[in-house]
Amino acid sequence: MPKDDARIARARAAWRFRGQTRPDFAVEPCPGQESVWDYPRPPAIRPEPRPVRVLAGELFLADSIRAVRVCETGSPPTLYVPPQDVAMDLLTVSPTRSFCEWKGQARYFRLEDAATPATDIAWCYPEPLAGFEPHAGWICFYPGRVACFLDGERVLAQPGGYYGGWITADIVGPFKGDPGTSHW
Repeated sequence: MPKDDARIARARAAWRFRGQTRPDFAVEPCPGQESVWDYPRPPAIRPEPRPVRVLAGELFLADSIRAVRVCETGSPPTLYVPPQDVAMDLLTVSPTRSFCEWKGQARYFRLEDAATPATDIAWCYPEPLAGFEPHAGWICFYPGRVACFLDGERVLAQPGGYYGGWITADIVGPFKGDPGTSHW
């Protein structure tokens, strides 16, 4: 087995929760809500019929009715928008990179505006691993760094700053990202 394949297999095997059973500490969802502890691992990719809108101040960064939700155990969904629905001319590629054992190597983006601090506001997987290929290059924004809306509801950011989950009123946790949750 190639070195990268072994590394990916180890990372995938390390996850304690996989969505088959909800842990005792999970919040019980009310009618019309979803528990992130019912989401699977590997993540599920689901169509998102609700409109997605992303703004930086008054700049429209994305406006889409073709987004997908990536639902993964312990995290609020991340919403990926096709690049055709993103103002790509307002974004510049960041030097930041990260690796997800389910999706592959991520590329990050910052606002092109020189007056804006050099902060990553979005990411994509340009050459994803198997299973995520139909969404290669689709963009996901950090709701804690730009204003993200789902069906008009302002989205809350996932705790911790690293993950980019979109928390809405219909999602319950607790969510990965708070101190002491890295083992989830």
